[in-house]
Amino acid sequence: MAWIEHPLLTRYPWLIHAFSTRRGGVSRGPSAGLNLGFTKGEPKVRVEKNRDLFFRQLGAERFVLAALRQVHSTVVYQVGHAMGGELEYLLPGNRPAEQLGLAQPEGDALLTDQAGILLSVRTADCLPLLLVDPNRRAVAAVHAGWRGALGRIIEKAVGEMRRVYGSEPSRLLAVLGPSIRACCYEVGKDVEEAFQGRFPNADKFFRKRAGHPASRRETRSLSFLNMQPPGHSADPKPSAYLDLVAVAEDQLRGAGLAPRHVAAVDLCTACHPDLFYSYRRDGNGTGRMAAVIGIRPENPR
Repeated sequence: MAWIEHPLLTRYPWLIHAFSTRRGGVSRGPSAGLNLGFTKGEPKVRVEKNRDLFFRQLGAERFVLAALRQVHSTVVYQVGHAMGGELEYLLPGNRPAEQLGLAQPEGDALLTDQAGILLSVRTADCLPLLLVDPNRRAVAAVHAGWRGALGRIIEKAVGEMRRVYGSEPSRLLAVLGPSIRACCYEVGKDVEEAFQGRFPNADKFFRKRAGHPASRRETRSLSFLNMQPPGHSADPKPSAYLDLVAVAEDQLRGAGLAPRHVAAVDLCTACHPDLFYSYRRDGNGTGRMAAVIGIRPENPR
């Protein structure tokens, strides 16, 4: 089993974090390896076994897992311990998710300052982002596909940390995990125009398709994905390659983070089938990785 940690965050002994890979685990078929998401054709028992194995090796057995039904939104939840040992998911204004009639909270970002809660987001090409406030001891996990990035979910998560915990953006740390990179992330003209309509420097987020090396890779053909869910789907006539990392870094700078406090794991999920699942490369049957972060219960100094 293998996972990725980043030196920007490993310096804090009170913090636990990881970006999982597909190595290890008991899943088979298209999701062979450490599949951490309930995906098409994958028995639930295998996913639960994978989670047990992963959290045990990571040293997170004492944590309570916080997760969402991810819907490519800009919804952010504050997570805390409730009565009876359960978790409470609060929307802005301290509105519990249950008041909205949600059996399972729907959203794409989580934040907490309470020990013993392991925030998690699942990905198979979308960008996972971990935020840490070393001074307030608060953390966040963000799931950003192109729709979430377009809606500025990363900037919103920083704003929520500032609002809820009094975090100073200039002191926040951000690590961007493995995701599909600009070498492989074909999008249509509608996506390109949507970003241009909302970001004044959107041209920096795209590489033109014509003449790009990835455009000549037959194995990267994405035409079959036009009927897939909105956060992953591509226009049947791709026009450019989207750089999600550039979008995220732009939002982090705009939110006030210092450039030296932002780091990225420079690995493309679509380019490394031995390490990562990729929705765009393998389709709906592929597995899911997880990005997790939490404050250790023992809270060492």
